[in-house]
Amino acid sequence: MSNKDLVLYEDLKNGVGLVKLNRPERLNAITPALSARLKEILDQACADDSIKVIVLTGEGRGFTAGADMDGLASTSEGKSDSSEQSKDDEPWKGFSYVRNLDKPVIAAINGPAAGVGFILSLYCDIRFASETAVFSTAFSKRGLIAEWGVGWMLSRIIGLSHANDLLFSARKFDGKEAERIGLVNKAIPADSFMDEVIAYAEDLAKNVSPRSVKIMKEQMYASLEESFDEHIQKAFKKMVESFGSDDFKEGVKHFIEKRPANFTGK
Repeated sequence: MSNKDLVLYEDLKNGVGLVKLNRPERLNAITPALSARLKEILDQACADDSIKVIVLTGEGRGFTAGADMDGLASTSEGKSDSSEQSKDDEPWKGFSYVRNLDKPVIAAINGPAAGVGFILSLYCDIRFASETAVFSTAFSKRGLIAEWGVGWMLSRIIGLSHANDLLFSARKFDGKEAERIGLVNKAIPADSFMDEVIAYAEDLAKNVSPRSVKIMKEQMYASLEESFDEHIQKAFKKMVESFGSDDFKEGVKHFIEKRPANFTGK
């Protein structure tokens, strides 16, 4: 398989871009080449003005089982393949760039999500899981630690106690428990899973302002590191700026005229 085929991309023609990790024979296990291709595809979707929402999932029966075990085996033996090393000058950032993309990214966790694959889902803005999806942090059972920012992100998403449980034990749990502890927004029956996720994404693409969502995404992640006073002052400034936007004018106009919105993102 060529590097180009490691990640599939489809414009669903409804404002939604569908991105699929594509190593189904290895449960979409992550390699440096797949990671690099994923970033290329996500950047491509963000550069396309017709795409308002991105859905990220896995081909076949898994989301991603985490780092490819062949690569981990080589690392454990002190071996490495220089051709497979990331060319990123800041490799420790991992998938954190997803937070900085200017469009919402929805993780559609259709099957196993473990290790670094589990982390990838955390960096998505919204998470839906199949009820039968299986999760595990995995690190403690591999002699590893809370890597790639998972300790910081996980504790903020589900709280310190739940995060400690999942990280220390590396136990497996399903989509229903993931919903119960707040890791995913919703667990969905497997037979209707992708249809429901795409319907949610399409609703966002059609009915809300892309400009609003872009700025809200920036606000929400910035708030994790701001004081309340910093956040509320910046929010007031952004609100005043919104009054001059085309999307604000359209938001008022379509409501008064009782018709569907036609937001431009401007």
